[in-house]
Amino acid sequence: MSHPYDSLPEDRFWRTAVADRDALEITGLWKPRYQIGRRTGIVTAGSCFAQHFARALVARRYRWLDFEPGPAGLTAEQRKDYHYGTFSFRTGNIYTPRMLRQWLTWALTDTPVPGEVWEKDGRFYDPFRPGVEPGGFVSTDELYASRRETLAAIAAAVKGAQIFVFTLGLTEAWQDRATGVEYAVCPGTLAGVFDEGAHGFVNHGFGALMADMIAALRLIVRANRRLALLLTVSPVPLTATASQSHVLTATSHSKSLLRAVASEMVAAHRRVDYFPSYEIITHPAYRGRFFAPNLRSVLPEGVDHVMAQFFRDQAAAFGGATAVPPAAPPTPAPEPVEAVEPELTEAEELRCEEEILAAFAPDQRHG
Repeated sequence: MSHPYDSLPEDRFWRTAVADRDALEITGLWKPRYQIGRRTGIVTAGSCFAQHFARALVARRYRWLDFEPGPAGLTAEQRKDYHYGTFSFRTGNIYTPRMLRQWLTWALTDTPVPGEVWEKDGRFYDPFRPGVEPGGFVSTDELYASRRETLAAIAAAVKGAQIFVFTLGLTEAWQDRATGVEYAVCPGTLAGVFDEGAHGFVNHGFGALMADMIAALRLIVRANRRLALLLTVSPVPLTATASQSHVLTATSHSKSLLRAVASEMVAAHRRVDYFPSYEIITHPAYRGRFFAPNLRSVLPEGVDHVMAQFFRDQAAAFGGATAVPPAAPPTPAPEPVEAVEPELTEAEELRCEEEILAAFAPDQRHG
C-alpha cells in the first residue's frame, strides 16, 4: 500500500542523509528562496558571527557593501579597532531583535535617540555602541555627531541594498526601566554606572522576539520594497548569563528561541529566508569539530565549511559555479561603498561587546 514516505528523497531520512555520511559530506541543508549573485548588493549586521559572513563574501568577490567606511588614512588595524568595515555600518554588534528594531527606528523614522551618555575617566561612551570608539569620545558633541553618521549609514544601507543579512545572537539584554530602551551591554561593565533602580535585566520570550522581528521587517520594507532579509543564528554560546540558569542551559534556551523565531519568520513572510549556519556548527552530527578548545570560538575551518555550503546551495538552486576564495585579495570595486579589504587572518580577534563579560568571571576577578 502506497503512503507519503514512499516517494521522499534520501535527504528526508536520517540514515541516508546523515548517519551514513561523513559530516563534511552532508549537503543540501539550505533551499534558498532567492538568488544571490556576485553583483547582488549585500549588507550585514548582527552578532559576532556575522563578521565571518561579511569577510567570506569579500574574499569571494561578492558585492558586500560598506556604507560607513570611515575616514581616509586609517591603517587596517585602526579600521578594525574603530569598528569600520566590521559590519555595513558602525553600530558594533547588534545582538537582539529589539536592538535591531531600535536602530532601524532611529535611522528610518523621526523617533529621537535617547540622549543618555556613559562617562568613564573623562571620556564619553555611546550606550548603544560603547565599543566602537576605543577609549571613548572626547565630548558628547563628538559622540552625537558620530552617531548621526551611523544612523545615516543605516538608512542608506537599507535603501541601497538588495539583501540584508542579520545574525540573531542573544535573547538576554539590559534595558532602561523607565523607557524600555535596550543597551548594547550591561551598564557599568565597559563604561557608565550600574543603577539597580534604573537598569533592568530582560530575557526576551518568543512573543517579544517575534514582535520585534516583524516590526524590524516592516521598517525595512517601508524603506525598500525590493530588499530581502536573510536570517542566521549565531552558533557562538553565551559568554555569561544574568538569568538564574547555568550558562549551558541558558545558551540552549536562547538559541532555541532565536532559531524558532527564524523559522516562523520564514513561514510567514515570503521576503525572509534562513541559512542554517547554526546547525552546521553546533549539530551533534558534526561532533564539535568546528569549535576551538574553549568550546565557544568557531575555528576558521568551520567558517570556511559554512560558507562553502552557502555558495554550493546557491549554485544548486540557481545554477552556476560554486564560489571559492580567490588566491589573492579582491580587486577594489569602483563604487566607494563597496568593501576592499581582504579576508582577515586566522589570528584576528572578533570585536564583540559580549566578550567584555568574560573579564568578570570568578577566576579573573580573584586570580
